[in-house]
Amino acid sequence: MFARSARLLAAAALCVTVLAGCAAPATAPTSAPVASASSSIPLADLDLLADPRAYEGPSTAVLADAAIEPIDGDFAQQLPVTVTSHDLDGDTEVTVASTERVLGVDISGSIAATIFSLGYGDSLVGRDVSTKFPEALELPVVTSGGHSINSESILALRPTLIITDGSVGPIDVVLQLREAGIPVVFVDTDPSTAGVGELAAQVAAALGTPSAGDALAERLLDEIDAKIAEISAVTPAAAGDKVRMLFLYLRGNSGIYYLFGSESGADELIEGIGGVDVAGEIGWAGMKPMTDEAMIAANPDLILVMTDGLESAGGVDELLTTKPAIGLTEAGKHRRFVDMADGEILSFGPRTAHVLDALARAVYAPES
Repeated sequence: MFARSARLLAAAALCVTVLAGCAAPATAPTSAPVASASSSIPLADLDLLADPRAYEGPSTAVLADAAIEPIDGDFAQQLPVTVTSHDLDGDTEVTVASTERVLGVDISGSIAATIFSLGYGDSLVGRDVSTKFPEALELPVVTSGGHSINSESILALRPTLIITDGSVGPIDVVLQLREAGIPVVFVDTDPSTAGVGELAAQVAAALGTPSAGDALAERLLDEIDAKIAEISAVTPAAAGDKVRMLFLYLRGNSGIYYLFGSESGADELIEGIGGVDVAGEIGWAGMKPMTDEAMIAANPDLILVMTDGLESAGGVDELLTTKPAIGLTEAGKHRRFVDMADGEILSFGPRTAHVLDALARAVYAPES
């Protein structure tokens, strides 16, 4: 628990650091990236690159359908229920009496997506800024300045349950909501494919329907395993031929450039699409400010970025001008960047299989 809490605190600290950079970028990209192929065509039937390491130019990973599919079945709900809340300073017991008005908030939008997938979408009364799947867009946003909790907005919605993971804050404000009488349940999962199933289980427990969580976890993990197998079948088998990738977090208008390494979720994402995580290869752990030395040592063939982050840096050309060390890498020389929407690319949850699919298309068949 301590190690996981430390990672969450690090994520929260990063969030606070970049709040000023979460606004819309002032500078538009200098070149329009190529959109990835429709997911209606199997990966194996796409116009796959003969050498994905040699391709030149940026591309965008796009979810063909961003909708969330609720789990099928009639699952019993038992309320009130007492569950373990994995607070950042230690576990505590929380009793949930009603799921009539629910709020799920985190930095990636995965909790709200999981609530909807469990069949409780009609109970959602608000959303964080990262929750952007179509069914939730009409809900009021309760985070301001990027990922900062607005307690007044939340109290006005009269939630009967809040589910979070500590990645949005300030944490003191979240705990004040509990003190105001609102049950607040902290979930505790790793940013990984395995964590997708655990998130489903913990959110379902808070909703009083663990059987739905078991069913959703099984469905999502099966989907992820099947997608990873499909991607593996069309990607280079030899280690020396695999695309060397790196995840770069950008908020250029605030001068924020972070490399994401092992245990950040980016490593699992890269491995899931058949790439080599070069940040982990050079011993980079967690999320740390980019250094020229680390970028050059990693020497990626391809750099994954968030769409808004790339725009905040002025697009590929401006980024290479601002950070010439990136231009010395193979990715920089080939202008090989793959961007994906901020609320999707690292959202380990119900859409993970679709995220992997979209990224694989942008990497291996960018012109299909």
